Amino acid sequence: MHVSPVTISRLQAALKGRVIEPDDTDYDQLRAVHYGGFDRRPAAIARVADAEDVAAVIAYARETGVELAVRNGGHSNAGHSVTEGGIVLDLRDLNAIDIDVEGRTAWAQSGVTAGAYTLAAEAHGLATGFGDTGSVAIGGITLGGGIGFLVRKRGMAIDHLLAAEIVTADGQILQVDADNHPDLFWAIRGGGGNFGVVTRLRYDLHQQGPIVGGMLILPATPEIIAGFVAEAGAAPEELSTIVNVMPAPPMPFLPEEMHGKLILLAFMAYSGDAENGDAVIAPFRALATPLFDMVQTMPYSGMFPPEEGPDQSTAVARTMFLDTVDLSVAQMIAEYLEASDAVMRAVQLRVLGGQMARVSNDATAFAHRDSHILANVAAFYESAEERPIREAWVDGFTDALEQTDKGAYVGFLADEDSSRVRSAYPDATWNRLRKIKAQYDPANLFRLNQNIPPATD
Repeated sequence: MHVSPVTISRLQAALKGRVIEPDDTDYDQLRAVHYGGFDRRPAAIARVADAEDVAAVIAYARETGVELAVRNGGHSNAGHSVTEGGIVLDLRDLNAIDIDVEGRTAWAQSGVTAGAYTLAAEAHGLATGFGDTGSVAIGGITLGGGIGFLVRKRGMAIDHLLAAEIVTADGQILQVDADNHPDLFWAIRGGGGNFGVVTRLRYDLHQQGPIVGGMLILPATPEIIAGFVAEAGAAPEELSTIVNVMPAPPMPFLPEEMHGKLILLAFMAYSGDAENGDAVIAPFRALATPLFDMVQTMPYSGMFPPEEGPDQSTAVARTMFLDTVDLSVAQMIAEYLEASDAVMRAVQLRVLGGQMARVSNDATAFAHRDSHILANVAAFYESAEERPIREAWVDGFTDALEQTDKGAYVGFLADEDSSRVRSAYPDATWNRLRKIKAQYDPANLFRLNQNIPPATD
């Protein structure tokens, strides 16, 4: 639907925040999202100042029928943070953090980045686990689940969510928790942005001193890949790892003869007593002589490098769960990676379990607590003509990797078909989410997301 200057002016008059239009000098900067390949031009970008502003933008979208995109940090793999011709509800200015040190809780607005939150909490010796990237906004990653560097020891981000403030499709500003609108509180913990716009979140915090963490790079033979995954599963729950198997980029700290050869680039985070860290990391170092080893005692915030702007990389990516990565699976991974000539291609593996798995599957809308390994396959491309080639490779690779766990992590889904969204939720979870969607957003106003359609019966 066409958006007229008159209605845009009406929207601006209703907001404390600012409305950015295509003629504004910062329009291109503000419509950019983290990933490349999404060159969409919204009719306006509403940088909201508070929940009342959010309600006004929602009312505008509801009344005009224009497509509404909700942006937290702009990290949606599917480009859902921006719309073509619609309105972007931009939450980046909602960045206040209020920490109750004695009570070990924090209220944070949804535009706060994981890096900023981590630094603020760390000043008091506290932490809440989110993901693995500092520039991700806490609102977006929490609604999807949040699988990061503390997942085995502390669980997912949603496991630490105590309450939230959410603006629903009818403009109500609700406080939700286990006692108030418990169905909605259940749904937003893994159901994404389908049910409203979350403006504030309340988390619990735990004591967190220095960790033993950082980057470890090993050569990537099938034996080393399988061995690493086995060690990650056997390690104490205080250790969470994220490992990327990929051809070595021309990093200055890697031997030149390794450039282009397969490496295992792992991020290690041991959150137990630092004096035990070397013993926990030792089995991984014993797999092969490390090519690069920066695993050391450091603040937990050291896992998040300084925040940067959008990298605009273009890639085809798929996410899935695996039951195991044994030697035969590791051999397949190596063979597929060697067979592609993409400028960059990778398989990322995150061994799960621990505290994440001790939460009941029906406790939250994320219902894959029993999954063993989260895997992501990606191939980067440099032109539109190249994309179908990379897509075919990724599809073939993920088909070959598929095991008995057919689920998907909604937080990592890309721009895929509705069947993939459906695979993120078991039947009982899906049906319950659709009923809650029908209650809070029957017209599916919040549809630019990994969409859960409202129940119609």
